[in-house]
Amino acid sequence: MSAPTTAVIGAGISGLTAGKMLCDYGVPYTCFESSDRVGGNWAFGNPNGHSSAYRSLHIDTSKHQLSFKDYPMPESYPDFPHHTQIKEYLDGYTDAFGLRGNIEFRNGVRHARRRPEGGWELDLEDGSMRAFEFLVVANGHHWDPRVPEFPGHFAGESLHSHHYIDPRTPMDFAGKRILVVGLGNSAADIAVELSSKALQTEVTLSTRSSAWIVPKYIAGRPADKFYRTVPYIPMSWQRKIAQWGQPLLSGRPERYGLPTPNHKFFEAHPTQSVELPLRLGSGDIVAKPDIERFDGHTVHFVDGTAAEFDVVIYATGYNITFPFFDPEFISAPDNHIALYKRIFAPGIPDLAFAGFAQATPTLFPFVECQARLIAAYAIGRYALPSEDEMRRVIVEDQRTFTGHMLDRPRHTQQLDYFAYEFDIRTRELPAGIARAGRASKEDASCTRVH
Repeated sequence: MSAPTTAVIGAGISGLTAGKMLCDYGVPYTCFESSDRVGGNWAFGNPNGHSSAYRSLHIDTSKHQLSFKDYPMPESYPDFPHHTQIKEYLDGYTDAFGLRGNIEFRNGVRHARRRPEGGWELDLEDGSMRAFEFLVVANGHHWDPRVPEFPGHFAGESLHSHHYIDPRTPMDFAGKRILVVGLGNSAADIAVELSSKALQTEVTLSTRSSAWIVPKYIAGRPADKFYRTVPYIPMSWQRKIAQWGQPLLSGRPERYGLPTPNHKFFEAHPTQSVELPLRLGSGDIVAKPDIERFDGHTVHFVDGTAAEFDVVIYATGYNITFPFFDPEFISAPDNHIALYKRIFAPGIPDLAFAGFAQATPTLFPFVECQARLIAAYAIGRYALPSEDEMRRVIVEDQRTFTGHMLDRPRHTQQLDYFAYEFDIRTRELPAGIARAGRASKEDASCTRVH
């Protein structure tokens, strides 16, 4: 079959990787990017507002796990690169594979509608309408802030971590009484940064579920070098081993003042931080449980305590949002979206998604794996199963990857990369190639009959 004309929405990690693989498979494509640069979330100060990077941000995954298979991260990079180095890496990736010429910058997709006979019409920011046969959605899922609602009214300043830049931006945090809500990696980083005694702040960390804190180094080496699940042992057994070893490795969270987690290790996304336990243990950060209600500048917590604050920073995650689709066509309420292998929506054969997972240990090789399947599908080398089978597998995969986790919007897209990649490489791709072969023979047989 001839390769379909293809549109890719977004030039972040997922869009770039999908574009590179489409090029490898000879698929003509155009990438539409609302910004003036590549990088998406890793383009600090991105003018389209889609970057959540703060000035001091270093990636939490080491470069050893982070690299694309066909474009290694420079040896000169530190174990945990700064966001400017990740952006530099993505720029290098873009130029090494000649992807920039396929990207239309400052020309995002305002609306995407599917034609009754298949294919897509895209209304673009430049006022034009363009038609394509295949659409790849790679607009990311860390740019639409999710803010919880609590009873009462807070009279101070409030913002989401998405808008936090540094201790002076978007406001001067020095001397303030600050409440950070959440206990993910961003919450830990921001609380640590703002708790410096040089700023003369009072920092409190509020958490609903608490968290297990994992170190960045073990025996002087990046901790994630020791992390790798294997497909030959049940995942439940591997989790049990990790749950047994984690308190020995990092200690229980209560020992440095955090509430007792309401889940076992790996039943929610762990928080990776070297400095948070030290700041808690030093009294620079005070831990509190969930918020009960606001009353002016007073915040009441569920343990019956209360304190006064000037600023609340919500580090409470993001919504999965597709602003270019009509909500009744495709949306992700509470971050739930049913995709076969986290890529294909049953009943819409000319649409693929890239990058919509919270992949452990990292997103980079995950989207590279997805992109290979998308490109093989685009040229007809890989074929999907029936819609009924797709729906059955979606439920089964969701149970495998998230059935053991807390039922929270944050965890709907949780996924173990090693198990996912093994499944795609050893089972799904070969099965899809076989399906495509059978379909090709059936088409040829029909042609001879007619």
